[in-house]
Amino acid sequence: MSSSRRGVGLSAFSTTALNNAYANHGTTLRTAHLESLRTQLSVFQQLLHQFSITHAKEIRSNPTFRAEFARMCNAIGVDPLASSHTSKDSKSGGSFWSQMLGGSVNDFYFELAVRVVEVCRNYRGENGGLMGIEDVKRVVRKGRGVVGGGIEVSDDDVRRAVKSLEPLGSGFTIIDIGSTAMIRSVPKELSTDQSTVLEAVQIQGFVTVSMLQINLSWEKARAGAVIEDLVADSLLWVDLQVEDETEYWTPGFIHHSDGT
Repeated sequence: MSSSRRGVGLSAFSTTALNNAYANHGTTLRTAHLESLRTQLSVFQQLLHQFSITHAKEIRSNPTFRAEFARMCNAIGVDPLASSHTSKDSKSGGSFWSQMLGGSVNDFYFELAVRVVEVCRNYRGENGGLMGIEDVKRVVRKGRGVVGGGIEVSDDDVRRAVKSLEPLGSGFTIIDIGSTAMIRSVPKELSTDQSTVLEAVQIQGFVTVSMLQINLSWEKARAGAVIEDLVADSLLWVDLQVEDETEYWTPGFIHHSDGT
């Protein structure tokens, strides 16, 4: 009786060998591509380091130039604010990015983050922990040291400084109320009604219960309750000097009116 099983033909061996050859070639190409990318990244980092040293003065003094520099850093995975990422081979004790980017650049961002925290905490009793970026910039410009002394600080700078605080669990974050970007330095979340009222305040600097009733079609009790909560958190100030209806002002608008 002849066997029904057939032996493996030469074509099967040829197919297997061809597949293995393709797989090996693919691995070789990927390895070569990865090494090429690593080399390019190393070159970019060296050029970035030299660029930061050569143009340190412009980076510090020109907010537009500084923003473009930060974007270049992000493009190759460098965070100029990540001062806690130290190099194992470092003997100087400085951070890896501080050494790579140059001390003056890193110092600028680090001190800005510290100044933002100081400003927000100093004014927390007045604004309840909610302060506009423009107000923060205005106070920071009056300071001394690497940040301050008339050096222009941009919105982008402040946003990056606040973002750098997130890993610390500081509770600092940026929220948008209407068209105004604000830094919240307390962990408390705003309700939808509270955000709506604070957005309305941006128009004239103050609101009244009747304004909310007319413009938002709210019941008097609802408008009053939201305002009371905002006043309790120091997010609104009460003006009892008006003859008609009590007005509730945002602290930031009052400071602007006083020129402080």
